[in-house]
Amino acid sequence: MAATLTELVARFGGELVGDGARTVSQVAPLDRATPDEIGFISQGKYLSQLADTRAGAVILPVDARDATDLPRILTANPYLYFARVSGLLNPPPRPPAGVHPAATVAPDAQIAADASIAAGAVVGSGAVIGARSVIGPNCVVGDHARIGADCLLHANVTLYHRCEVGDRSILHSGCVIGADGFGFAPNEGRWEKIPQIGRVLIGDDVEVGACTTIDRGALEDTVIEEGVKLDNLVQVAHNVMIGAHTAIAACTGIAGSAKIGRHCMIGGAAMIFGHIEIADGTRISTNTLITKSLPKAGTYTSAPPFTEHEVWQKNAVHMRNLDKLVNRVKALEKKLNEIESKS
Repeated sequence: MAATLTELVARFGGELVGDGARTVSQVAPLDRATPDEIGFISQGKYLSQLADTRAGAVILPVDARDATDLPRILTANPYLYFARVSGLLNPPPRPPAGVHPAATVAPDAQIAADASIAAGAVVGSGAVIGARSVIGPNCVVGDHARIGADCLLHANVTLYHRCEVGDRSILHSGCVIGADGFGFAPNEGRWEKIPQIGRVLIGDDVEVGACTTIDRGALEDTVIEEGVKLDNLVQVAHNVMIGAHTAIAACTGIAGSAKIGRHCMIGGAAMIFGHIEIADGTRISTNTLITKSLPKAGTYTSAPPFTEHEVWQKNAVHMRNLDKLVNRVKALEKKLNEIESKS
């Protein structure tokens, strides 16, 4: 697909400077762009790249109007503009509507006429699949599960029974929605399984990364609100609630019944204890361990900075002796106070 700059501005806004008839067929980084491609710069410190680029056009911040003679689109948010142009020029492949002969669909499943069910997919009894949704190869949609309109389940997604996915959501390969939560009752040295009778409810415009797992609730539902973005290999335990438009990077683990607010950003490999609440708009750094509720929005970090191994070893020794050092400081403070009180 290709578009002129005039067409891009008509669709996405922005101010056009230069040749509006210039046609671009792809987006590309400035250092590798060709004359039929469009690049972008979102920060002024990268403007020097314009001198050597072969791009046919560029997306720039409003205050960089005079940074180049190339045809350009000026916008307040070049990164967002680039994302939208890329989406236009790279539409996802669309399989034909209908049920593949090698799919297995229960007789009472409700599948929209324009939905697509690929080979090897299994759709259970009473399941509902909305308009224009795509169910990829070898996906399993459990009994009485519901999938909204315009959803995309890539190959090998498992959506357990009674779980629900809202409109325009994307589930990447290998993700598992609705497996049992990790619930067991101790009984004289053994474990008895607690039935996990809740569901997973996923809102509209959610994206779930490859091999991410979201467990069903024990009694109540696990809830992922609209616009949430989960990276690959995220573990969401039972009864967790994740607020709208929160983004969580890969390898994060969220323990049961944690409540994460809206518009939060959580870095990779963060660990969040169960039964705590995190305020709207909170940011959590990579590899941070959250052990208690965060009632006030802010940026939180617990991971120590990296250093050379030899330095780390010395610091580790100090950490082991930290209690002794604290006691020595307290003893010295006590002596100092005694001396000062006598003087």
